[in-house]
This record gives sequence, structure tokens and C-alpha cells, in this order.
Amino acid sequence: VQLQAFGGGLVQAGGYMRLSCAASGNILRYNYMGWYRQAPGKQRELVASITSVGIRNYVDSVKDRFTISRTVANNTVYLQMDSLKPEDTAVYYCKADGRNGAYWGQGTQVTVSS
Repeated sequence: VQLQAFGGGLVQAGGYMRLSCAASGNILRYNYMGWYRQAPGKQRELVASITSVGIRNYVDSVKDRFTISRTVANNTVYLQMDSLKPEDTAVYYCKADGRNGAYWGQGTQVTVSS
């Protein structure tokens, strides 16, 4: 299983960015797929997830600003991030959690300048 994340970069506060996570196989075979982030000196945290049946969950700090979605035909999960804040600065990782284990993509840096 390979997960490849795209879309990080530098944006000003209040701006937006979309991350993509392309999986090597059918994303519906995973219990859920999620986006995590890790800021310097902090633990990795779950930001948003979507289950195989489409149930979405978000950490409180990003609710109403971030949206997780997917395109099954392309085996891709997205994270649309709006109204970005400097505290959203982190390395973002996608993860697929399935019966046979969990798989991580490489991180992509998101930097929000004030």
C-alpha cells in the first residue's frame, strides 16, 4: 500500500490550501482514512477522518474550517483547509487504517504565515 500526499506549501493567514492523498488501491477497503498533523515539539494529532461509509470527523480546532472528502474513482482523499491560521502550521500526513494494519504517507509541510 502506498499513500502519496500532495499540496503543502506556504500561505498567509486567512488563506486556503488543499491537500491530496493518493492511494495505490481502492480506498473503500480501509476502515477509515485520515489526515494527521504534527507541529514542532508537539504530538501528532488526528485532524480529520472519513470512514469507508463516509462518516466524517474533525478535531474541534478545525471544525467549520477544514473539510475532508474523497474521490473513490481516483482513490484519493482530500483535505480542504480554509481560513488558515498560523497554529495550523505543521507537517500533515495521510493515513489509511485497514484490517491488515495502518499505512502512512509521507508528510507534506503546511506553513501559515501571520
